[in-house]
Amino acid sequence: MFRRLRWFIGMNHRAAASPKRLANAKPKPPPAMLETVQEIAIYIHRFHNLDLFQQGWYQIKITMRWEDEEFELPGTPARVVQYEAPELGPEDAYGVWRIDDTDNSFSTQPFRIRYARQDVLLSLMISFNLSLRKYEGLSTSAIILKFELMYAPMLENGSELQASLDACPASVHEFRIPPKALLGLHSYCPVHFDSFHAVLVDISIHITLLRAGIHAPSSKVPRFGMGHVADLKQVFKALFAARDRLLEELQKLSKEINQTIDLTDFISKLNDTKLIHTSLQADVVTTDAQPSGQVSGEPQSGLEKANGIVELRSDRPLNSLSKDDLLNSFHLLGNQILYLWNTFLNFHRANKKKILEFLIDAWANDRRAEWSIWMVYSKVEMPHHYLNSVIDESSFQGGRGKVLSLKKLTDDPSHTAAMRAELHRRSIAQMKINNQSIQDMHIFGDPSRIPIIIVERVVNVPRRTTSGNSYFSQLDQKDTPNLLTVPLFNAVNKSSVASPQQNGRVLKIVVFVHGFQGHHLDLRLVRNQWLLIDPKAEFLMSEENEDKTSGDFREMGQRLAQEVVSFVKRKMDKVSRHGTLRNIKLSFVGHSIGNVIIRTALAESSMEPYLRYLHTYVSISGPHLGYLYSSNSLFNSGLWILKKFKGTQCIHQLTLTDDPDLQNTFFYKLCKQKTLDNFQNIILLSSPQDGYVPYHSARIELCQGASWDYSKKGKVFLEMLNECLDQIRGPSEGRVFMRCDVNFDTSNQGRNLNTIIGRAAHIEFLETDIFARFIMWSFPELFR
Repeated sequence: MFRRLRWFIGMNHRAAASPKRLANAKPKPPPAMLETVQEIAIYIHRFHNLDLFQQGWYQIKITMRWEDEEFELPGTPARVVQYEAPELGPEDAYGVWRIDDTDNSFSTQPFRIRYARQDVLLSLMISFNLSLRKYEGLSTSAIILKFELMYAPMLENGSELQASLDACPASVHEFRIPPKALLGLHSYCPVHFDSFHAVLVDISIHITLLRAGIHAPSSKVPRFGMGHVADLKQVFKALFAARDRLLEELQKLSKEINQTIDLTDFISKLNDTKLIHTSLQADVVTTDAQPSGQVSGEPQSGLEKANGIVELRSDRPLNSLSKDDLLNSFHLLGNQILYLWNTFLNFHRANKKKILEFLIDAWANDRRAEWSIWMVYSKVEMPHHYLNSVIDESSFQGGRGKVLSLKKLTDDPSHTAAMRAELHRRSIAQMKINNQSIQDMHIFGDPSRIPIIIVERVVNVPRRTTSGNSYFSQLDQKDTPNLLTVPLFNAVNKSSVASPQQNGRVLKIVVFVHGFQGHHLDLRLVRNQWLLIDPKAEFLMSEENEDKTSGDFREMGQRLAQEVVSFVKRKMDKVSRHGTLRNIKLSFVGHSIGNVIIRTALAESSMEPYLRYLHTYVSISGPHLGYLYSSNSLFNSGLWILKKFKGTQCIHQLTLTDDPDLQNTFFYKLCKQKTLDNFQNIILLSSPQDGYVPYHSARIELCQGASWDYSKKGKVFLEMLNECLDQIRGPSEGRVFMRCDVNFDTSNQGRNLNTIIGRAAHIEFLETDIFARFIMWSFPELFR
């Protein structure tokens, strides 16, 4: 430990040395080996407790290794810089950060977590060095970065605490740094661990390639001989690329955060320094591509740049150089990179928050592109209306007894969707993902196991007409605005138009409602993702209907409405006491029959004053059209038993058997209520694997059974469907309406009762957050 501290003080002293002196330093006597080293700096900003289940002592442990199993030398902690002292009292912190030489790990200071949404500011930078001797300049192997969440109970203290923390990690989160990123990268890297340890560790990662330190050659370690021209080319190619990328990123960061870095003197001397002997220039082909910071017309010092990589076109010049010339060039180029790297570290320390904010924004903007591997996007047109429910069966026959030309649903939509997702999953299994971004191993560890999400955005939403017999009538483009040409998030809700209190707060409230026999924390994973997107939002996890979901939906809706009104009033009063309330955005998320409870609550008179504030509605497998035409015979048998022997009122209502007259049933009347009319954004999540909720009911669309059912049952269903779609077409301008099909990987679950009856997929919505992460970060504007 003391050896590490002495070394750390020395490194800090060297890091504080003048970068100009490093750039202009004369080359030292050349060592025997031309070697490079990978330096990866990890800035740990804060530990944020989203939803840890246990109070206690926590600690973050970091290790690093090459992915190549044959090359087992791990990364070694090189230097630690504590930017600010952690804001922790003596009872909430123990000891200091620690480097363990046995496993080359770094551990933060242990800190105590007492409550949810607690912040612990860590604010330190740890740098790891990884030897590149085997790879001869350019690595072909990735690096695995491992974060471990260490936990010890509250009762532990002193040496017992440290021993308990070292025992075993509570959770592990790994990231893969691909070879393309090793020449230089500055990226945000959020660490979330798992659903049982829901935290957010704000981390940024900064990578460069440096000249290795001077040490004596060893016969056991491969080294660069002067005759190995290919090896030398790799070394110089890597160093030139690392220098140019580092210079480019420094200029970009300074511009983005509006903080100047004076690199004029450095750039002006780039071409004055003869990195490669003049004899090299004579045999190198030059192009119009120029290194960063180079003025047009200046020589390229015998190098050609292609796609940002320096290319030596000829081996002969390298052969003609003396050993001293090569070593001198190597050291001068290494000094330039070291100068830029230390300039960045000093710049980062002075502007850490601004740099982190910029990297977070860049990370968020890149999510949709990176996760598009698992997301399939399509657009469909909203039909004018489905078959008119007032015409009888004879109206479907033409003059010669032929059926009118209608677009018949010949295939089972759920089966088609499942097959489409399975084909996409097979294609992913054959993909070779080779990008420059840091890869989250929760996702990229086994890409074929990740849920496939088919996002169907419904556009060209017309007003309903009363004429025409087609399922999907042609739209009158003159009368209907073409939303295909309108950006998805350009529209502004009328209710959110700025009031005179321009500086007031927008109160954002999200209500989560569980399903049948559910718990108020069932949707906590979705809530946590929403919190990451909008930390200032207020969340109500509805509890009023726990253990009461077997009764009448009307009573459940009344209880929810009272709970929501009370919560909103309480939050409004709190905001008014501390400032001005400018606007309210009220959103709802429901799972299963929780969506029916939500819609029932919105029909209550007590909710009427708040309807104009409705913002986003996320329905997760909600039976919006009841259980008419359910094709799951096993589940239908279970529903029959519940109705016959349990007398469960909500099941009678779901199956429209609560009244002999279908037009007098609860669901028929609910669909007549304008419960979806005021939402700005509507997102319907469904799964073709979910046998608990009919696929068409979760998506609010036509099904095979109803398409040719000319009985009163079919007419009632179509009338309910048209009423719901009319509300979605509603008066709100710029409304976003999406259907998202989530297809889970169930191959590891085997064939059991849960998978047979479709319960596995229904519950999977509550036990994983990857689908929510993909959807919410791909469309973050809908959740803010």
